[in-house]
Amino acid sequence: MVPHGWARIVAVTGDLLLHLIEPGQWRSALDDGAVRPPSLDSVGFVHLSTTDQVHLPARTLYPGRRDLLLLVIDPARLTDPVRVEEGVPADPGGRAFPHLYGPLPVRSVVAVLPYRPPVAPALPAPDDVLGRTVAFYASLPVRRAVGTGDVPGGVAVLDPDFAHSRDNNRLVLTQPVDADTVESAATDVGGNAGWPSLTAALLWPGADAVAGELARRGWAAEELLLMARAAGRLPGGERAEVVDQREVHDLWERSWRADLPESGPRLDQLVAQLIGRERLNDRIVAVRDVVVREGERVVAAGQLRIDGATAAVESVMTDPAARGRGHGDAVLARCLDLATEAGCDLVVLEAAADDWPREWYARHGFETVGRSWFVSRPAG
Repeated sequence: MVPHGWARIVAVTGDLLLHLIEPGQWRSALDDGAVRPPSLDSVGFVHLSTTDQVHLPARTLYPGRRDLLLLVIDPARLTDPVRVEEGVPADPGGRAFPHLYGPLPVRSVVAVLPYRPPVAPALPAPDDVLGRTVAFYASLPVRRAVGTGDVPGGVAVLDPDFAHSRDNNRLVLTQPVDADTVESAATDVGGNAGWPSLTAALLWPGADAVAGELARRGWAAEELLLMARAAGRLPGGERAEVVDQREVHDLWERSWRADLPESGPRLDQLVAQLIGRERLNDRIVAVRDVVVREGERVVAAGQLRIDGATAAVESVMTDPAARGRGHGDAVLARCLDLATEAGCDLVVLEAAADDWPREWYARHGFETVGRSWFVSRPAG
């Protein structure tokens, strides 16, 4: 217990600090560069918590809420002082809390997690590259979902407006479960929600055996490499430009129409949903769409999603008629430039384990830090 009227400075190399925040406030902070809650003006500091006390402000200020975000903060990245003081108002148990005397820089946030009590969140350390990578890919679908529900091993995410998007309607599983549990949960949730495909992301280490068993039962199982590298600049990024996302739609449509097996009205509906879903991402993280043009035509594109100190590269593609000209290199280099300018220290991506882009990413400094599985089968 800290005596009344006394405060101590938290060592910047100490344990993780946490901050609860509304999703909309976090999205605004990503544009502003810092979290500036009303308390910063009223009392001069930002309320923080240690890892063993965040449930106290959650219970007092946000009783029953499961739609908040938990910011995982590296104290070493804070430039303003942190003091341990009595809560405001003082906690009845006499506990003291860390207070940050200045805005909270978004670059100090190493992970952004859905806060869903009583489920205890996994808090990655700043140097836990795999933990931060998994946290990003587990967090994003939950935060953008219209509906969520607890299932064994994780969360079910649903969005009936984009029913044909498996990314938006699936199980996101971060804790080990067996194949029977995956199949049962997907059948229950997907059946009630009318999913065209029963889908699950298996994000825990060592999910290979479960994915293999599901494959033997007729599920399609895609192995994904989780790849990462430090932020930093590569040459050639000046050839690419950041654009409004609508300028990429034509390239996306051409690519999906060439790759998808559907045809006719079903293909039209599927492509429309795949394009439409992309706007959801910028509502929760800072999205930058990067392109290279030949003349006025967009021939290569990629997307960077920034979430505090972590950024993810997505959807890098080049029109087949424009390949072999270094356009993909330019897009990736510009994405890394943007991540560096935003203060990110980690850039992550997913690459199919059986396809050539994994080697291309490796040549650009990305290393495999883990693996995950995406499993699906038609409903019914």
